[in-house]
Amino acid sequence: MGLAIKLKQIIEKANYKAEFDIASNPEFLREGSAIEDFMRPDRVVVGVETERAKKMMATLYRPLFLLETPIVYTSLESAELIKYASNAFLAVKISYINQMADLCEKVGANIDDIAKGMGLDKRIGNKFLHTGPGYGGSCFPKDTLALVKTANEYKSEVSIVEQTIKYNDLRKKHMVKKIQSSVDSLSNKDIAILGLSFKPETDDMRESPSIDIINGLLNLNANIFAYDPEAMNEAKKIFSDKINYLQNTQECISGKDILVVLTEWNEFRALNPLEISKLMKGNIVIDLRNIFDSKSMADAKLDYIPLGKK
Repeated sequence: MGLAIKLKQIIEKANYKAEFDIASNPEFLREGSAIEDFMRPDRVVVGVETERAKKMMATLYRPLFLLETPIVYTSLESAELIKYASNAFLAVKISYINQMADLCEKVGANIDDIAKGMGLDKRIGNKFLHTGPGYGGSCFPKDTLALVKTANEYKSEVSIVEQTIKYNDLRKKHMVKKIQSSVDSLSNKDIAILGLSFKPETDDMRESPSIDIINGLLNLNANIFAYDPEAMNEAKKIFSDKINYLQNTQECISGKDILVVLTEWNEFRALNPLEISKLMKGNIVIDLRNIFDSKSMADAKLDYIPLGKK
């Protein structure tokens, strides 16, 4: 927070006679769909101090105005905070549905039904109601921490966001325990990991849940065999020779004791449960993205362990 004001002060100090305006124009691009988000954004947020700056930004965004894209003009401070507040809210929403998935497992409910029933409420919406191993990437971890730091600096409370950060860290440890509890011991077990990036359609592994989960499994002396359609090179930078890198899905699964799904790539969704059963040495499939159908997995004689349901 306050970057725009600091930038203004730097310019004024360097040349107090300079005529200029400062605008804050946060981006809301999602990895994997950045071009679509840029061309057809939900909204554009522009923070300005002067009418001149507002007119200049309006000219810049005129093509989007013609497409009736909502453009929100506000102060510099509000524009900066909107970015943090938006991403922090989505992080909270992800953590909330993950906690509901945990509760579903305790009481015998189905998280898919819970998410559908909630998402049909227009006040809630169905986005970011998919349970998983926790959020990652370059935005949510960074922006939640930045929001907490800003709140602390101004002695304001954002305990919901603070607890979300703590829970997300614990979530990944809980996923390791879930995998561990599927067998008596993970020592020398061959585990196939499908998915390394923090989400599909990107090779980005920054703060990906896969990192902490794989490290947790390595600490339990498991043998890790991993495949991701895009993130293999990034994974090698992180894990080096600590894990095994496979060339495709079938090679990754073949002969393994346990299969763990960490990223919901479409090519993983398309896997036939019968093929999985034939390829694996064991029969345990731990689906941390709930991409498979429970009945189909049971029909294939697989010990299927999803999140938040049977």
